[in-house]
Order: sequence, then structure tokens, then C-alpha cells
Amino acid sequence: MGVSSGASEPLLPRAGGDSLAMVIASTGVAVLGSFVFGVSIGYSAPTQSKIREDLQLSLSEYSVFGSIITIGAMIGAVVSGHLADIAGRKGAMRTSALVCIVGWLAIFFAQGAVSLDFGRFCTGFGVGVFSYVVPVFIAEIAPKALRGGLTTLNQLLVCTGLSVTYIVGTMVTWRMLVIAGFAPSVILIVGLFFIPESPRWLAKVGRQKEFEIALQRLRGKDADVSIEAAEIKEFIETIENFPKAGVQDLFNRAYIRPVVVGVGLMVFQQFVGINGILFYASETFVSAGFASGDLGTILMGCIQAPITAVGALLMDRSGRRPLLLISTSGLLIGSLMSAISFYLKIHGIFLDQVPIIALTGILVYIASFSIGMGAVPWVIMSEIFPINIKGIGGSFVTLVNWSGSWAVSFAFNFFMSWSSSGTFFLFTLVCAMAILFIVKVVPETKGKTLEEIQASMNSST
Repeated sequence: MGVSSGASEPLLPRAGGDSLAMVIASTGVAVLGSFVFGVSIGYSAPTQSKIREDLQLSLSEYSVFGSIITIGAMIGAVVSGHLADIAGRKGAMRTSALVCIVGWLAIFFAQGAVSLDFGRFCTGFGVGVFSYVVPVFIAEIAPKALRGGLTTLNQLLVCTGLSVTYIVGTMVTWRMLVIAGFAPSVILIVGLFFIPESPRWLAKVGRQKEFEIALQRLRGKDADVSIEAAEIKEFIETIENFPKAGVQDLFNRAYIRPVVVGVGLMVFQQFVGINGILFYASETFVSAGFASGDLGTILMGCIQAPITAVGALLMDRSGRRPLLLISTSGLLIGSLMSAISFYLKIHGIFLDQVPIIALTGILVYIASFSIGMGAVPWVIMSEIFPINIKGIGGSFVTLVNWSGSWAVSFAFNFFMSWSSSGTFFLFTLVCAMAILFIVKVVPETKGKTLEEIQASMNSST
């Protein structure tokens, strides 16, 4: 197979059977943070009645517990890039896991609202850091032919953490459920001692010998890493000649395209309405005419992880853009079906069919989100920013994502009170805008090194 002059990294490392073992092991350790992410997000759903009863909390007190995670995550997002640049990718994950452990212990031993809220805030901070540093770490260690699929494991483990929390949370006490987040946090810290740091970060901070050792460990002891190492060092040396980047530099002409792509994808990921639908799924199904939301919620939990796994398998075969377009097209169809079901219910038309249309629409929506829009924006975010602004750019994009998450989850019930059909028609319109954005703005990054992606984006500005 021929290789263009700009693509010096082989599709797969030239090495023996151990060539991918360390990459896979390192990815497996990192995505424990993603699992903790999922557990943290899902923890409040199955525990609400139990915590309120045991600690005699009012609804408003519990509401603070349920929502303060978003505040912690936004702060974690703000510091995540700087932390990952100063302490390294492993250092950022270690710090995040330690803060999560403190948070889980505070929740486990809580006797009132204050300690609950403190614990929830800590786990939220950890989630904010994990949401940035895990996909970035995986993207920086993976060979280009596997980078998309491996980075998608981030979203797969988030979904798995959510599903485990929903299921286990119905069978154990809320204090025992803490173990689902505490145990993987501890294992993550231990596992970090046995995997290498990101070679690209080591090269950036001038730790040359450690850079070479880390890259060799990741590619296999028999792999020839000289070409890849030279390419990484050359690109970083070029970037280092640029002035030190600040927040204002994100809006310079040299970096504006990756910022637009990253921010745009995160805005559309949230404003298609995913968190409103996930957080209030049960109430939405009841509003559509079901006696309870249990069936729909269980079906949603069953399809998320398997379809996310399919997306991971397709990521490096079909490419990022096709998955995004398939995903957003399905989101549009699912939103439109849901909007029509609520419209029919309001006007008393085909009332027997309304619940089935609503259920089908939301399941199509969830499946479509899981196969592309859930994971691909994080993959692309981890690929498009040059190493000198990756910390600032990644923090900014992650903050945008969490801000959008808060806005949608906060406003969803108000919009549904205003007009249930209008809410989903609005999501349909956002999906259509997302399709246009992907077609016109988002680049294909499949099969390219990180340096090639960033150089091509700079040349197009």
C-alpha cells in the first residue's frame, strides 16, 4: 500500500503481536474515568426517593444535589486543559480520580444535604476533567488507523456506567451504589502507574528520553518508531515557535477553524435536546400517553451501549463525517416522529397510535445519537487542536458542552410546559441545522495523523 509523502505514520505499527497491547491496556485504564463519568451522571436517578427518605430532604434540597454536578463539571472543564498541560494527561486523570474518591466518600458518609452536595460537586469536577482528558489521551497514544474506534470507547464506557447505575441502583442502597463510582476510581489510580504518559505531551515539555521510551512501549518493542517520532518532534518544534497561546488566541485566524468546528459540534450535540430527553425520559413517555415510563426507559438503556459499540467499530471504517450525517439524520427523524405524536395527542387524532409513535421516535432518536453524535464530537475535539493550544482550546470546547448541557436540562421542562410538540419541532430544526454544519464545515479526520489534521485545518483558514 502506498503512503503519501505527508502521511509518514503507518496505518498500523510495524511490529509483532505485542504492538497494540500497551495501547489497548492504556486505553482500558483511561476509560475507567469514562465509566466513573457515567456513574456520576446517572447516580441521582435511581437514588432520589431513597436519599430523600433516609436523610429527610425536601425536594428543593435534593434538587440541589441532583444539579450541582453540572456546576462542578463546568469548573472541571475550565481547568481541565491547563491541568493536563501542566501535570500531564496521566496527572490530570490521577487528580480527577482522587477528587472523585473524596466525593464518593462524602456521599457514602453523608448525614445531611451539605455533605451530599459537597460530594456531588467533587464528582462533578472529576467528570469535567475526565470529559476532556480521556479522549485527548487516547487520541495522542493511538495509531491513526485505530484512533477513532479507541476514542469512541470513551462514550461507550460513559453509557455503560449509566446503564450499570440504573440497573444496580434498583437493587442496592444508595450508600452501596457509591461503590460503582469509588472502585473504578481507585483502580484507575493504580492502573496509571503501569501505562506510559502521552508521548506528544512528553515531547511538548521537552522530556526527550521519556518521549522515546513511551512511544516505543506503545508501538511495541520491535516497532520502528523513528519516522513517527521525527514527525511528532518536527511538528512540535514548529508549534513551539509560535507565541504562547492565551484564550484570546483561540479567535485568531490561525486557530479559528478548529474552534468553530469544536464549538459547533458541542453546541449541536447538546441543543438537539439529548439531556432533556435523557433526564426526563420517564415523564416524557407518560406525557405521550403511557401509563408509566418504565418500558421506554428500560428500552433506552438497553440500546445505548450496543449501538455506541457499533459506532466504535465503524468509526475508522466509515469515517467521522458519514457517522455524523447518519446520526443527525436519524435524530431529525426521531425528533419529528416525537413532535408529530405530541401534536396528534393534543388534537385528539389517532390516540391509540400516539404512544407507539412517541416510543418509536424516541428510540430512533436515542439510537441515532448513540451511533454518532454522542461520541464523534469528542473524537474530533481530541484531534483538531494543535498541541500548543490543545489545553486552552479543549477546555473552552468542553466548557461550551457542559454549559449547553445545563441550559438544555434546565429549560426542557419549561419548553414542554409551553408546547410538547413545539419542543420537538424545535429539536428537529436544530438537527437540520446540524446536518448543514457538518456538510459545510466539519472535516474528515479518518486515516490521518494528528499533525496532518492540524496542518490541513491551518492551511484552510
